[in-house]
Amino acid sequence: MQSKSFLTPSANHGQVIDNTICSLTLRVFSDPANPEQMWKASVKDIDGDILCVSQFTLFANTTKGNKPDFHRAMSSEASGKMYGTFLDALKASYKADKIRDGRFGAMMNVSLTNEGPVTFTLDSRKFEYVDAPESSSKKNGKSGSSTPSSKEADVPTA
Repeated sequence: MQSKSFLTPSANHGQVIDNTICSLTLRVFSDPANPEQMWKASVKDIDGDILCVSQFTLFANTTKGNKPDFHRAMSSEASGKMYGTFLDALKASYKADKIRDGRFGAMMNVSLTNEGPVTFTLDSRKFEYVDAPESSSKKNGKSGSSTPSSKEADVPTA
């Protein structure tokens, strides 16, 4: 199982915390008591380990030409601080000895065995790619906001 927490250059501290909580509570594992029951347990539920690897290449723009463009990616200094905040939040919210990471900004060879093939991307741009649902009052001809409620805004779109 692989989960990518995707924080954009405009992400704020609150979004880092949201992605941290989502990373720890997203039910992506089978029920330990009944392995046939999929999507029942989080990494915390199974007492799992977390390997965090910073990948600025996930923010590459590949829509033009043959070369990836990283101009919209966050600067090394700012992204290093944000990555550190994310790691600190994971360690504070879970078991620090279960969190592993590489060296920020370094070329690394990472080897792991995924249980899947399943990959989730937890994106700080929650509604950038999702059309807001029509509210029931709008469907009934009443005026109202089609902006998702704060409860809906907490649901990850990954």
